[in-house]
Amino acid sequence: MIDLRYVKKLIEIIDESTVDSIEITSDKGMKIRISKSPQQRGTVQVAAPMLPPLVPTSLGRVTPAQGMPAVSEGEVPSAPEPPKSTALEVKSPMVGTYYKSPEPGAKAYVAVGDRVSKGQILCIIEAMKIMNEIESEYSGVIKEILAQDAQPVEYGQVLYKIDPNG
Repeated sequence: MIDLRYVKKLIEIIDESTVDSIEITSDKGMKIRISKSPQQRGTVQVAAPMLPPLVPTSLGRVTPAQGMPAVSEGEVPSAPEPPKSTALEVKSPMVGTYYKSPEPGAKAYVAVGDRVSKGQILCIIEAMKIMNEIESEYSGVIKEILAQDAQPVEYGQVLYKIDPNG
């Protein structure tokens, strides 16, 4: 039998804390799960990698166990920064269907490696049976084409990456 006072108290504790959810299983098969946010279907939970246990030092400080470099106070471990891309992104100004050429079977407006200038037509996006020509906002070389021909695109989706220095 579930003690409702116990469940209510758990809800109050979770509600007042930063904990998002809790799951309790008893040896009698009772299972209670309380969550602040609604559980989304189809989500995948990934466990964080396990870190080595912390070991107290003689000075009362805690340091990582063997094999892990100790980081002193004030020192921040530096992660390697990814190389900064100079490519500019051309994003879809609307929801619709992306077409790389003016008609089926025709040559594409642009391909990877092509030099484009500001105002040049890059593609067409069909929205509500209207064909909208999308022009380049930049001059440069097409480095990536991220949309697939005759496939839907979303507002703000990156369609092209253009290298202005290329």
